[in-house]
Amino acid sequence: MRSARDIAEHVNSGGSAVQVVEEALERIHADTSNAFREVFDQSALTSAAEIDRRIIAGESAGPLAGVPVAIKDNICTREGRTSCGSKMLEKYRSPFDATVVTRLQDAGAVVVGKVNCDEFAMGSSTETCHFGPVKNPADPSRVPGGSSGGSAAAVAAGLVPVALGSDTGGSIRQPAAFCGVTGFKPSYGQVSRWGLVAFASSLDQIGPFTTDTADAALVFGVLRGGDPNDGTCEPSPAKPCQIKPADLKGMRVGVPIQATTDGNAKSVSKMMAEVRDQMSKAGAEMVEVDLSLLDQGISTYYVIATAEASSNLARFDGIRYGHRAHAPGAGPDELMALSRSEGFGAEVRRRILLGTYVLSAGYYDAYYNRALKIRRMIRDEYLKAFATCDVLISPTTPSTAFELGGITDPVEMYLCDRYTVGANIAGIPGISIPFGEDEQSLPLGLQLLAAPFADEQLLNAAASIEALRDQAGIRGARNA
Repeated sequence: MRSARDIAEHVNSGGSAVQVVEEALERIHADTSNAFREVFDQSALTSAAEIDRRIIAGESAGPLAGVPVAIKDNICTREGRTSCGSKMLEKYRSPFDATVVTRLQDAGAVVVGKVNCDEFAMGSSTETCHFGPVKNPADPSRVPGGSSGGSAAAVAAGLVPVALGSDTGGSIRQPAAFCGVTGFKPSYGQVSRWGLVAFASSLDQIGPFTTDTADAALVFGVLRGGDPNDGTCEPSPAKPCQIKPADLKGMRVGVPIQATTDGNAKSVSKMMAEVRDQMSKAGAEMVEVDLSLLDQGISTYYVIATAEASSNLARFDGIRYGHRAHAPGAGPDELMALSRSEGFGAEVRRRILLGTYVLSAGYYDAYYNRALKIRRMIRDEYLKAFATCDVLISPTTPSTAFELGGITDPVEMYLCDRYTVGANIAGIPGISIPFGEDEQSLPLGLQLLAAPFADEQLLNAAASIEALRDQAGIRGARNA
């Protein structure tokens, strides 16, 4: 499949956007991974025809002209449903498009459908989706990661060159690693969250899945910029983001001591050794960094995230919003209890209960308030590291993709995000790029982190490591 850059150049040069979209729709309908929740055949072809008309008329069609894009099911679109992978919102139709969707369409992209995700973005495998699990294109017996598993699978399977996901604790980077694609989480506040159904508002961020860093930068340049509808969004105007691969010679690259433990799979440890060796040969200065609070990240994250989820999901009560149980004669309290029990899956109920508990009288200071203090300490620790390093590298995940149904213990599932939650807690940008495969030909992911709002610096460093990987003949993106 062609990159987003190639497609946009082809269409802007007179190629047919309709043909590009028709080919994408054909691939989507033939796919068996369950990546797509809903496909927008008619509206996509209408949009593509309008792009062709504009180009024939000599008008600008935008930097993403004719590029088919998939949208995670927790991002609002007027077309189709926004169900968040849940029975609670199974029939919900949004009356508006999210800011990111509008910006994609204004740039010439064609939204071809919505893709499945873990229910309300709560999960690390896309197995909690009410509409069935998504299969990993690298191995259909494996999970694609989560919560943005449908987005990652859609790009990895070559169905679309770009898909949007959301990342609350690793939900872009972890599935990108499992599926062998590039997943970029911008700094908190770089991309508007207006129209993203909230999980944990202080942690959520929207970002792209692509086949390489250059496409991620292209999409990021379209998405970023201030939005009056999102008070947490940095108010700078939107501007393009062009890749200028950084010179690895002299670059100071931090490697957290805590990310090279025996807890990693052998293939992951081997990958890290290969990365360090290749970067050292290229002239990068590899620096060991002590992130002493890295192991506190999971517990800190699951207090803050569940507390915010408990608050955000309170609106789905079966009376004002969401699934309503059939309970003739039931009073408001009973109806609400029945509706939420039926509408929410087990993982969402677990997190709501945990969040309600840590916010309750007598436990607020012991858990939630303490987690906020540790959050600040974690952010300060990252900032201290970036005072001496240009970027940090680590595995994206401790292992490659596990089998569908292979993890049933919630705590073991949560630990899949060990290396990713820190970026959300600290509000810093992170990216996962493919870097080789394990002995079963399953993709491995390398994570890079940078200081707050150093997103372009991060993308440039990632592009340099991609080039180094390709020069060494190491396997990259799955469908490249």
